[in-house]
Formats: sequence, structure tokens, C-alpha cells
Amino acid sequence: MPITKSAKKALRKSKKRKVRNIQKKKKIKNLLKEVKNLISEKRPKEAEKLLPRVYKLLDKSAKTKLIKRNTADRKKSRITKLIFKSRQ
Repeated sequence: MPITKSAKKALRKSKKRKVRNIQKKKKIKNLLKEVKNLISEKRPKEAEKLLPRVYKLLDKSAKTKLIKRNTADRKKSRITKLIFKSRQ
């Protein structure tokens, strides 16, 4: 357990950030899952409408270092490829 005042504050901050990060990661995961479900249900037009939200969420999380930049780029690339492949 932390002893100094600053260490106690750091622990509080850390716990709050952990909760926030878990929520954001869950949001990313759910949105990607939603897009994939729309594709599997043969509804690529609706999946394409969600694409800007996916991009925004991934870019923001990469900017704040929640996920790495290349991971965000890879996820964006794969989800876009999936959508446009299913449109044909």
C-alpha cells in the first residue's frame, strides 16, 4: 500500500484510468463486433455507415496510447476490407 500522499493520489488516478480504459476497450470491441454481425447478416450498407464511428474510436484510442497506432491501423484496414468485400 502507498504511504506518501502523492503515492496515494497516484493509486487513485491509476484506478480511475483503469476503469476508463477498460470501458473504452469494451466499446471498441462491441462496435467491431456489431459491424461484423451486420456483414454476416448481409447488410454491408449499414455496416458502412458505422465505419466513421469505428475510425474515430480507434484513432482516439491510438492517440491516447490506449492501443498502439499500428494496431488501430490494422483494425481499420481489416474492417474496411471486410465491408467492401461483402458489398461485391
